[in-house]
Amino acid sequence: MLGIALFFIGAVLIVNGVGLSGRIDARDSAPVNLLVGLLALFLNAMGMLRADTDAGYFAAAGGLLFAFTYLYLAVVQWWALKGVGLGWYCLFVALSALAFAAAAADVRVIAMWLVWSSLWFFFFLALGLGRQLRFLPAYTVLVGIVTCWIPGLMLLMGKW
Repeated sequence: MLGIALFFIGAVLIVNGVGLSGRIDARDSAPVNLLVGLLALFLNAMGMLRADTDAGYFAAAGGLLFAFTYLYLAVVQWWALKGVGLGWYCLFVALSALAFAAAAADVRVIAMWLVWSSLWFFFFLALGLGRQLRFLPAYTVLVGIVTCWIPGLMLLMGKW
């Protein structure tokens, strides 16, 4: 399930990064955020239903950080909201992601959580505090490719 989630999260990060560059209107990005958010919600709800240990619930909680991010973003985009609340949610997620990095055993997963934490923190700065971050569109695309799309493909192909 992780491979599927990462694969599509990579896609949504690429679309969102391109959108941040001004090449895609926010309302045009909203459907992919909704679909990926719903997919992540579904996959992690299944994970919660199957979980029988704290580690299983912890993993599902990590996935839900992504699901709620994209669902919230879809609402912001569709209703043309400012996204300040989403920015502050991103701070919560950025800090929480540090705990997921600390709990991971695989150095690749640790690195991924740390990079994701940085991305969510930058979105806190941009949306929550209104800071202009010129590098954010390209960084979002890069994070999507390197930490989600490629690892997702590798997991799906059994090459992780």
